[in-house]
Amino acid sequence: MTGSLPKSMTKLLSSSRLVRLGTRASPLALAQTRLVAEALRRHHPDVQIETVEIQTTGDRIQDRALAEAGGKGLFTKEIEEALLDGSIDAAVHSMKDMPTVLPDGLVIACVLPREDPRDVFFSRHVMATGAPASLMDLPPNALVGTASLRRQALVRAARPDLRVTVFRGNVGTRLRKLTDGEVDATLLAQAGLNRLGLSDPRAVVLPTDIMLPAVAQGIVGVETRVKDSRMQELLAPCNCAITELAMLTERAFLHVMDGSCRTPIAAYMQPPDGVGRARFDVLVAKPDGSEVLRDSYLMEVRHAGDAARLGRHAGEVLRQKMPVDFLKACAA
Repeated sequence: MTGSLPKSMTKLLSSSRLVRLGTRASPLALAQTRLVAEALRRHHPDVQIETVEIQTTGDRIQDRALAEAGGKGLFTKEIEEALLDGSIDAAVHSMKDMPTVLPDGLVIACVLPREDPRDVFFSRHVMATGAPASLMDLPPNALVGTASLRRQALVRAARPDLRVTVFRGNVGTRLRKLTDGEVDATLLAQAGLNRLGLSDPRAVVLPTDIMLPAVAQGIVGVETRVKDSRMQELLAPCNCAITELAMLTERAFLHVMDGSCRTPIAAYMQPPDGVGRARFDVLVAKPDGSEVLRDSYLMEVRHAGDAARLGRHAGEVLRQKMPVDFLKACAA
């Protein structure tokens, strides 16, 4: 028997191949969403991708630090609402922006391979050799712009003589402000620069012993509804198991530390070595950089249970080392 399918069946088949990805509208967020779309198409060539741009509260606030406006969740709330009401099928996030507790009914179903999580330092100053100046090369009283409390605290810890100011905007905006002389230096994530295909002669990658990355920096996560088995099956082959373990470890640490945008916290799990051991570094600092507490671990992390235990243990140990007034100073 030949003939065309009924219109109702054709529509159903078409919609079953459609995936609506919700994202912020920034250049970096869109670049990350394209990576998710490419991963889906590699494993499911017939899938149809629609990108849905959503403006978040964090995008609208440009005149003050996010800690003053409510902290974590400002870049995710509206996107998660769209996911919960069915306007989109999956949400693409920078995992460093995600609260440690997700809304009921939502789950991180997939993470892409992690990009370089280190921070990059940009300065208007150059050395006598013509090389770009790094953090330790800045002249006394130079002005460093960053909205991250973690970066502010670690800059002050390394160079108490420097001034620090809040510096908001996307990658292009901050580099333009630097060129215009609004600050002497700023910091960006290497992961974002790589995903945008940007390079700059002023860039100096900072070692993690000076500037430990934010929790889950460089990780793109895809959030779905818990009961959406179709999306979870589509995303399963796109998931990077090594990155997932790092994310789970770092976020478990953050959860125990009760981290928010008001607390300078950092954590980074390096990729496993040749025998399967992974190094895990953590820290918490006072916002003025006057005190920084650090710990480091080296152990095997083979599954989610290992990751959760290590992250929780690191958080519990570090909290025990903190003076009674430490978190009060962070929240002040």
